[in-house]
Amino acid sequence: MRVGLGVDVHAFAPPEAGRRLILGGVDVPHERGLAGHSDADVLAHAVTDALLGAAGLEDIGHYFPDTDPRWKDADSIELLREVRRVVGEEWSVANVDAVLICERPKVRDYRDEMRRNLAGALGVEVGQVSVRGTTSERLGFTGRGEGIAAQAVCLISKV
Repeated sequence: MRVGLGVDVHAFAPPEAGRRLILGGVDVPHERGLAGHSDADVLAHAVTDALLGAAGLEDIGHYFPDTDPRWKDADSIELLREVRRVVGEEWSVANVDAVLICERPKVRDYRDEMRRNLAGALGVEVGQVSVRGTTSERLGFTGRGEGIAAQAVCLISKV
């Protein structure tokens, strides 16, 4: 068995950028989306890096560099699906536990859909994926509403 940790952070884009807020593959109603080369899905990125770390591979930027126009506005759930293929069939995903860190939006109403999206991309049952939200008690950039952070751990085992 191996465990990996993924951490990602994205700032909110200015309102005039017209970005949607995508978290765990869910289009969450919010006045601002996250800035990034892809869809800036901070949750999917953290889970992707956790899986890559568990498998002892490079980070997400190695596979999907933000200098490559192919990944402009890319669907991060599809990137996670591709990384699951890269990790290979010799590893099975035992579980993923992920946390979104932000004051707003509240994620509780979207958690189940996020879990389904992540589980689908990983090829596992929904019960193997946990998504939670927490605040930073108005401290730091997340507390000031400047962006969102996510952390995830992924446990894999040899088949």
